[in-house]
Amino acid sequence: MGRPTVDLLQGSLDLLVLRVLAEDELHGWGISKRIRERSRGVLEVNQGSLYPALYRLRDQGLLEARWGVSPEGRRAKFYRLTRTGRSRFEEEREGWRMFSDAVEHVLAGA
Repeated sequence: MGRPTVDLLQGSLDLLVLRVLAEDELHGWGISKRIRERSRGVLEVNQGSLYPALYRLRDQGLLEARWGVSPEGRRAKFYRLTRTGRSRFEEEREGWRMFSDAVEHVLAGA
């Protein structure tokens, strides 16, 4: 099986972004890298998908952004969860677990 398509990732991208930002404040490239590392290279998030998601989550009040300097010495926008974003992450994670469990039951033929 090849890598998941962007369409498959699109539905869960917000949850993945909220998850990695629940741990740490990161810039866009750092978010993409963390998702790739955590998925053991299976999920690749391109900038064309990531930045619209970041802007959408920020506009919903789930993220805050600030300018800073990356570890590489470049100016970068860093994102972090707001209190509302943290609550939304917990809700979405529970919903994802229920969905995932249901899909597993269907695939197993139970």
